[in-house]
Amino acid sequence: MTVEKNIVTDTIFDLYARQPDGAKYRMLAGALRQGISAGKLPPGTQLPPVRDLAWRLGMTPGTVARAYTLLTDEDQLSAEIGRGTFVAGQAEQRPPLYVTRPWAEGPDGAEMINLFTARLPDLGQVALINQAFQRLSERPDRALLEYPTAAAFVPARQAVVDWLSAVPLGVLNHEDVVLSHGAQSAISLVMQAVLRGRRPVVMVEELAYPGFRRAAELLRAEIVSVPMDAHGIVPAALEDLARKHEAQLLCTSPELNNPTAITTPLDRRREIAEVARRCAFDVLEDDCTFLGESRPETYRALLPEQGWFVSSISKTLTPALRIGFAIAPQGKRQMLRRVAENGFFGLAKPLADLTQDLLTRDETREIVRAVCRQNAVYVRAVVNALGDHDLSWNEHSPFAWLRLPPGWRSAVFCLAAEAQGVQVRPAEDFAPRNGFAPHAVRIGMNAQIALPDFEAALARLRRLLDNPPEQSMMA
Repeated sequence: MTVEKNIVTDTIFDLYARQPDGAKYRMLAGALRQGISAGKLPPGTQLPPVRDLAWRLGMTPGTVARAYTLLTDEDQLSAEIGRGTFVAGQAEQRPPLYVTRPWAEGPDGAEMINLFTARLPDLGQVALINQAFQRLSERPDRALLEYPTAAAFVPARQAVVDWLSAVPLGVLNHEDVVLSHGAQSAISLVMQAVLRGRRPVVMVEELAYPGFRRAAELLRAEIVSVPMDAHGIVPAALEDLARKHEAQLLCTSPELNNPTAITTPLDRRREIAEVARRCAFDVLEDDCTFLGESRPETYRALLPEQGWFVSSISKTLTPALRIGFAIAPQGKRQMLRRVAENGFFGLAKPLADLTQDLLTRDETREIVRAVCRQNAVYVRAVVNALGDHDLSWNEHSPFAWLRLPPGWRSAVFCLAAEAQGVQVRPAEDFAPRNGFAPHAVRIGMNAQIALPDFEAALARLRRLLDNPPEQSMMA
């Protein structure tokens, strides 16, 4: 059922005018709920474009987008890419698979835009996942009454091999793959397979994904930070530290360092691989954050007997399912599989079947490509707003790295940003506990926020950057 657009706009305007005073997005969301429940906005009704309704109601497009998003999360509206936003039909209204709020509220009720971490837009993956669950529900009941076996996981492992076919991993067999509960679980599995002795040593980049350190600490490993330059790990420093500490493992993200967005070029990777050969330590490569397709050789290809590879679907499809995978180097697959089997008997069979279903569908790849394109839009917004400051970015990255101008310290800047309703992540979260942390922050691409709201948050950050609190003191 459809209703003429100008009638819909007039209806929403009248309902909005009757709402009790409050935040504008809440008033608009209340008006829409009232119109839907009263039948004034029946199922199938197309709502006005965000900018058109914002002009009629005298508010910003971001406020309208936020109200639309709120009701979409409640399944009262459905957003269709390229077509618009519609009132959902009764058959479509169901509890959402994964609801996460891209903002929070402060004590005064003001909105708090979350750029602390990256968040994925729903570009069809929620429906795709629910359809996969439906297909799994039609399988024979007996599959839910048996302990999983190694043979039962072959199709899922092969699906991972095919999913990673464009990644230069060297010779790869499904038996080299272990499915895990997200990439953090995969990192822990690799460490358990590699580390030996009472106090093993794990090396990490001096600014690195904090999950490396957390996993190493759980295994009572000593953690050594390796200096970096503009191209990543410094090979000479790596060799000195590896020999001094008799390190067993290096953890690194060469394709996209988290948090700095540095990409380590192939010639530097080859130097690092030579150091690993000479010093006889393994290399764990975390590839979870890179959203592109083409890339240089991985450490698994450069170090066939020492290179481990970890990835997941959390940054490209959904973090809710906690699907990750660890890939062993040649000759060490049994070590990895033994850790998984002794630790948790392997992934739950239904989750492995879901992995196989999702990773073997053409529409999954299409959705991932759409997610990557949308991420690039938000990256461009960051560059447009903050690019004349000291900003490191990559269109294939779900975050950007901002080095603060003189007068700002990262902790103070984060507090000031939060006071302006924007959450960003300080450099201290990625540095060693007792090490030096630069005055910098990481900005996550929160694509669950309408682009105008995202741009407005960046504008608030820009005003802070242009007005450091210590500026007058340095004049």
